[in-house]
Amino acid sequence: MKWIKVIIGFIFIVVFSFGAFIGIMTFLDEKPDEVKSITIFNNQVRIVPIDEELVITTYNIGYAGLGKEQDFFADGGNRSRAFSEEEVMTNLQAIVEVLDTTNSNFMILQEVDKDSSRSFKVNQVDFLKGLYPNFSHSYGRNYYVRWVPVPLLNPMGKVESGVMTLSKYNALEANRFQFPGGERWPVQIFELDRCFVETRLNTTGGKELVVINLHLSAFDKGGLIREQQLQYLKNHILREYEKGSYIIAGGDWNHNLPGSDPSRFETTEEWPFWLKDLPESFKIESFRWGIDSSVPTVRTLEKDYVEGENFRAVIDGFLVSDNIEILKVQGIDTDFDNTDHNPVVMRFKLLR
Repeated sequence: MKWIKVIIGFIFIVVFSFGAFIGIMTFLDEKPDEVKSITIFNNQVRIVPIDEELVITTYNIGYAGLGKEQDFFADGGNRSRAFSEEEVMTNLQAIVEVLDTTNSNFMILQEVDKDSSRSFKVNQVDFLKGLYPNFSHSYGRNYYVRWVPVPLLNPMGKVESGVMTLSKYNALEANRFQFPGGERWPVQIFELDRCFVETRLNTTGGKELVVINLHLSAFDKGGLIREQQLQYLKNHILREYEKGSYIIAGGDWNHNLPGSDPSRFETTEEWPFWLKDLPESFKIESFRWGIDSSVPTVRTLEKDYVEGENFRAVIDGFLVSDNIEILKVQGIDTDFDNTDHNPVVMRFKLLR
């Protein structure tokens, strides 16, 4: 009888503690506004020129914690954190070296951590700001949870992360747009609040250039949340196009992008459960895709990276309005040494 009481008491404590934790996290859960103005730091003076070659790079840096030897629990692996602070700094330095080779006028980055357990609290936003004094920069937070309790034996812990846009030109404004849709409670309180950050810039031709830095959902079952996000994004893009703006929407789409075919990349794995083709309903007339179908931009994280084994696909790239000429798009094959993505560089020209 005594042991039964002990067991019942233990179960009660566990259930009560779990309930209290969920209650506290629900109370603390951030609920972003649909549209929020973002501070532009170190704003530049130069105006974006038309009829000149410009360069933009998109790169999901994987919080500098998803290098070649890493796996990730949500993709079938076991881990949720970098191995060490030294690994994070090594990856960051290597990522910057790659960015420096692109000679970009604009850089749109995803999964940039600011204060996260998974990246040992390294403030990657400040790190990048310090290295690029000739760029304006804005940062939109899309993941802020005081404690992510999974995986149980190695929890992700505190997460503060987002998308970062850097530009050599004067930015009129930057705004964070909250995507609709989300997982059901209580799962959503530990998930990202997906968004895109829009930066508006004047051009020498008088029209505005709108640069959209996005990171869509990945692991929603059936892709229903992604469908809502894409419809919201499409409506926004069409409104801007009607104004006559130049529009570049780029980043991590978490979809197999049009014009790419994962079967060209050797693998021993099956098509991953989370990867969907971009739906036909998202097709926008007068817009074109800027991708490099010859270089995979993401690899699966069920296990560490071995070329020819991990599944690879093209999910990073640009959607561009027809008043912009795409000159060249090139993926940079980093062999996934320092993050689970490869960067994509697009050379373009704003037309009169």
